[in-house]
Amino acid sequence: QLQLVESGGGLVQSGGSLRLSCAASGFTLDYYAIGWFRQAPGKAREGVSCISSSDDITNYADSVKGRFTISRDNAKNTVYLQMNSLKPEDTAFYYCAAQKYYCSYYVSDYDYWGQGTQVTVSP
Repeated sequence: QLQLVESGGGLVQSGGSLRLSCAASGFTLDYYAIGWFRQAPGKAREGVSCISSSDDITNYADSVKGRFTISRDNAKNTVYLQMNSLKPEDTAFYYCAAQKYYCSYYVSDYDYWGQGTQVTVSP
């Protein structure tokens, strides 16, 4: 069974840091482009960051550029999202997703999704 599982969310004060993990089972993550998305209450799901499959090229939404870092550890079959200098507006449910082709921020491009993890940043 192909599965993605996120972890690492929690409650943190503004300016703090969290590291989210996206662990895969049933398939090998390094053959897939991985995207991190987030969804706040009443808002659409938005792309935050992604990493390509073949050459690990990374991309970031303007709202997180310079604060978030995406990386992958193929030995652990896991992709990470290091989030620094967190702001209250980063509060959302965070999801990772996988697709075989390319890095994108279109939800419909992705074939596999995790269940998500909550990130809450207090002022």
